[in-house]
Amino acid sequence: MVLVLSPEAPEYKIADLVQRLEADGFAALLNRNGEETILCLIGDTGNLDPDELAESNDIVASARRIQEPYKAVNRRVHPQATLVQAGNTFIGEGRFTVISGPCSVESREQILEVAKSVKASGAAVLRGGVFKPRTSPYSFQGLQEEGLAMLLEAKQETGLPVVTEIMNQTQLSLMDYIDMIQIGARNMQNFDLLREVGKSDKPVLLKRGLANTIEELLMSAEYILSEGNQQVILCERGIRTFETMTRNTLDLSAVPLLKEKTHLPVIVDPSHAAGIRRLVAPLSKAAIAVGADGLMVETSSNPSEALSDGKQSLDLKQFEALMIDIRKRAEFEGKLI
Repeated sequence: MVLVLSPEAPEYKIADLVQRLEADGFAALLNRNGEETILCLIGDTGNLDPDELAESNDIVASARRIQEPYKAVNRRVHPQATLVQAGNTFIGEGRFTVISGPCSVESREQILEVAKSVKASGAAVLRGGVFKPRTSPYSFQGLQEEGLAMLLEAKQETGLPVVTEIMNQTQLSLMDYIDMIQIGARNMQNFDLLREVGKSDKPVLLKRGLANTIEELLMSAEYILSEGNQQVILCERGIRTFETMTRNTLDLSAVPLLKEKTHLPVIVDPSHAAGIRRLVAPLSKAAIAVGADGLMVETSSNPSEALSDGKQSLDLKQFEALMIDIRKRAEFEGKLI
């Protein structure tokens, strides 16, 4: 349920209303968008009468139900687009942000070389996997805490904010100096993990699951926001279909739909979607065309020798060429990059 508060409502009365609603067992999320002050009630509101709420509270101008199961992420609750800040970088409407780096941090030399190169090419955020979820238990699982130290050294060396994937709640304490936490596709419905990152103040990059609907992605984001963390970016990374010529099928229709349904930024990962290096550039350009707020592109200093996902990684020269093209297209669309 959404309560639109009177523009003249004093702060002490707003605080009192929030306190009373929370005492009744609801989570109350306050949003000021410049024109309106909106209070979103999360919980079982079935027994609440919107008209009665408006009539019995002099600071409530109107009240209405939100029919969709997702509330806090809903653009009807929060009409103004959210800007997510990671370090000194903002991701959201009016901007086009490129995140790049290797699938896995493999050595100090590798991550430093890639970090310096992608920054010079125009990437705004450095990615690097240190805890790797792999289908086979015998595949490279990442350098773990050793790799995390290397990633943070690359952050210090370049000034780029960094994002890395978390596998479970026990790793949250290791993320103190990470600028953004990634929830991977396989963990999109790990609800305990979603709740824990929701209690943190770290921005979260939430990837769509391999076989999950758009609504399920929004509901996973709802878990995070319902715990108080509103700094969430949604990532379309392709879904599993009957097609076998690509690793996944990139659902570009998800981008404008998500932008319509939610106030959260939406980016695209063309690397995991295609799984084929030569398709990364055309899919990246398509992401700009459908209104994405950015990209997450895997880049390697030596894709042929990479320990994970080399076939979908651009080399440093290919990424530089892609960024030149992207910059032209993003500027044509009137977006900052």
